Amino acid sequence: MTVIVGQGEFKYEALEVWPILPKDINLLETPGVAVNSLDLVHVFSRNTEHPVMIFDRHGNFKNGFGKGIFSNRTHGIFIGPDDNIFCVDDGIHTITKFSSSGELLMTIGTPGISSKKWSGKPFNKPTHAAVSQNTGDIFITDGYGNFSVHKYSGDGKYIKSWGEAGIDPGQFVRPHNIAVDENDRVLVADREAHRVQIFDSEGTVLDIWNNIYMPNGLTIGPDKNIYIGELNSEEMFVDPVPHGLGHRVSILSPSGELLCRFGHPEEGEDPGKFIAPHGICVDSYGDIYVGEVSYTIRGSKMNPPKELRSLSKLKKIVSDKC
Repeated sequence: MTVIVGQGEFKYEALEVWPILPKDINLLETPGVAVNSLDLVHVFSRNTEHPVMIFDRHGNFKNGFGKGIFSNRTHGIFIGPDDNIFCVDDGIHTITKFSSSGELLMTIGTPGISSKKWSGKPFNKPTHAAVSQNTGDIFITDGYGNFSVHKYSGDGKYIKSWGEAGIDPGQFVRPHNIAVDENDRVLVADREAHRVQIFDSEGTVLDIWNNIYMPNGLTIGPDKNIYIGELNSEEMFVDPVPHGLGHRVSILSPSGELLCRFGHPEEGEDPGKFIAPHGICVDSYGDIYVGEVSYTIRGSKMNPPKELRSLSKLKKIVSDKC
C-alpha cells in the first residue's frame, strides 16, 4: 500500500524499501545523512566497519569509506558546495574533511582529546558542522560538552566562538545541528530549548523560531526552505509518549513560517513513521532522506537489543500542474 505524507505542495510517498543494503552490511543506526551535487546520498552510520556509505538516489550501494577513522559515536555529516565532505564525531571530538572520493584532507581537533567541559573552548563532543558557500568558513556546534558555536576558516584556522549554557537569546541548551544559508545566516538547532536560533556570521542574534519541538536534524533544501527532524525523547516522559511532540519532520520557510509537518502520532518502523529523526537532507528532486538514532533511543533498550529501521526516503510527489 502506498503511504502518502505531507500537505499541499509538500506531499511525499514514504518508500517501503530504501536503501538496498549489501547482504553483509548493516547500518546499526544512522545519525547523519547528506547529499552531494550528483544526488549521491552519503550515509553516516554507527557501523564502525562501514561508517560512510554512499548510495545513488534509487538506493543502490555505490561505495564507502572511513573504516578506522571514527569512533562508535559518529554524529553529523555535511557536504559543502564543492562536494567536500565534513564528518563530525562526538566520541573523539573531531571534524574531518574528505574529498568527494573519500580522501582525508583535514582534521580539526585532536582525536581523543577534549577541551574542559563547559569551558566554551573547542571541542567537547561536537555535534555538527556547516560551511558558508560565500566565504568557505566552517561553523561547528559543540553541543554536548560545550554549549557553543565555533567558527573556523576554510583551511582550519580558529576564528572565534560564541554561546554558553542558558535560555536567553544567544545562549544554548544543547546546540545540536547547524546550517548556513546563502546570505550567511547561521541557523542553529537549539534542541533542548525547543527552538532554532538564527545568527549572522559573527554570532549576533537575528531571529528565534519557537514553533518546533526538540529540533534534532536541520538542513536547508534546494528550495531554500528549512527541513527539521524533531525528536520525541521518551526519557522525558513515561511510556507511552504524548502525541503531538516529535518523531516528525517539519518544513519551515526562510522566515520561519511552518509550511508542512508530518509524522505519525505513534513511533514505528513502517513507512511514514519515525522513531528518532536525527539527520536530514534533501536532494535536487526535492526528495527527503531521514536518518534516525532509533537503536540508541529504542532498540538498545529492547530485550534482547534489536536494530531498528534508521534510514528512510520520502519521494516528493510532483503535481500534474507543474
